[in-house]
Amino acid sequence: MGLFDFFSKNREERPRSTRDYARLERLMANKLSQNYDRQEAIDELTKIADASSSAVLLKRFDWHLDPSITDQEEKEACARGIIAAGEDAIEPIRRHCKKAESLTWPLKILAEIVPVERMGEELLSLLDQFDTEYMRNVEPKVQLLQALERYPSEHVRVAVEPFLGDAGETVRFTAAHTVFAVNDAASVPAFVAALEAEESLRVKNRIAQGLADRNWSVPPELAESTKKGLPPGYALRGDKVVKG
Repeated sequence: MGLFDFFSKNREERPRSTRDYARLERLMANKLSQNYDRQEAIDELTKIADASSSAVLLKRFDWHLDPSITDQEEKEACARGIIAAGEDAIEPIRRHCKKAESLTWPLKILAEIVPVERMGEELLSLLDQFDTEYMRNVEPKVQLLQALERYPSEHVRVAVEPFLGDAGETVRFTAAHTVFAVNDAASVPAFVAALEAEESLRVKNRIAQGLADRNWSVPPELAESTKKGLPPGYALRGDKVVKG
């Protein structure tokens, strides 16, 4: 069976007090713990399979262990333990994502718990925890925007367009990819505004190429702004952005 295959839940053994959770948390959060002690803690928490155990297991994704194979195995085991909790794990995952340095594992786990028809909405609720201001680590925003490419909708377009003006250049570049993935010409005004304000040639080129590829019409009132914002190698001919 694969990492995220279905397996039965055993919820018979549960900690009897917050002290039990605190003990397990100490083992999970400390890379200096013995490997076998951490594995026993993971096994115990997996049997519990509830919101509290999920919150503790999520702490294992906050740090890396050498050798990497052991790190991977432990994280896979934690993922299985969280998935075993089902929808009880969703709220702890939301809280974890708000402060995590990386969302790689939480997003993998969410995709196994949340039905596909609700996943886009769940990702948007996570994105709503972030604004467009400066962040030292933009990786969580970038990972969410990348994940949203797979769930194109009007809601995604409206939620992601503001990130075309994010303080982080990588976030703006990724947001452009995601908005283009929605493939809705209603985004033209947002893209024109982004072109006019953008300083990064990489982002300008991404937007200009996307507009040219889709052959979207630029409204007459946005023609001058578009001409000013287009990078070298692109032009507005009639109401279309073209390359060359």
